[in-house]
Amino acid sequence: MNWLELVGWAGSALLVWSLLQTRILRLRIFNLLGCLILIGYNAAVRVWPMVGLNVVLALINLWYLRKMLATRHDEQTYQVVEVGVGDEFLAHTLRVHGADIARFNPDFRWDPSDGRRSAFLVVRGDEVVGVVLAHAEEGGVAQIDLDYVTQRFRDFTPGEFVYRRSRLFTDRGFRKVVSPPGMVAPYYHRLGFRRDGDAYVLDLPAPA
Repeated sequence: MNWLELVGWAGSALLVWSLLQTRILRLRIFNLLGCLILIGYNAAVRVWPMVGLNVVLALINLWYLRKMLATRHDEQTYQVVEVGVGDEFLAHTLRVHGADIARFNPDFRWDPSDGRRSAFLVVRGDEVVGVVLAHAEEGGVAQIDLDYVTQRFRDFTPGEFVYRRSRLFTDRGFRKVVSPPGMVAPYYHRLGFRRDGDAYVLDLPAPA
């Protein structure tokens, strides 16, 4: 097997690997890279129908990547819906994603009977892509209990739309938002939170 064949096999392997990704952004990126490698390989061995196929697939991937990256911070794409802490659909969502939630939020505990708690779903179209749960603590602090993103959208940060809309917290008298304890791979430094010991803190504006 010569080096050119190795390139072809590598491109094919990357294409197959891309289809195993649960995160939609990574799927598109790996698929695009596989297509580009196979365009070069098939052009080198003069298999023009496969060149054409992979060019078309690469263009499709580029179109979807551009669309996803352009809307990842778009408030028209992601909607925040407040739900009751005892809401059955919220309970169902937490059950369905229970194992994944425990993986990234090992300290998460939820008591819907606690009247200090608030719950928000982040929705894209008709799909729930994130859950943010919080409770009130003394001193005007909103302690986040859970900030969870479903696997398909984990390369995005849909939870940011909850924090962008500071009135969700300021209308309840909160002055600070504190990140969940023990969260794996927190992303709050990208949202304007400041580091405070083992946590991240967002200082909220005073109510108008």
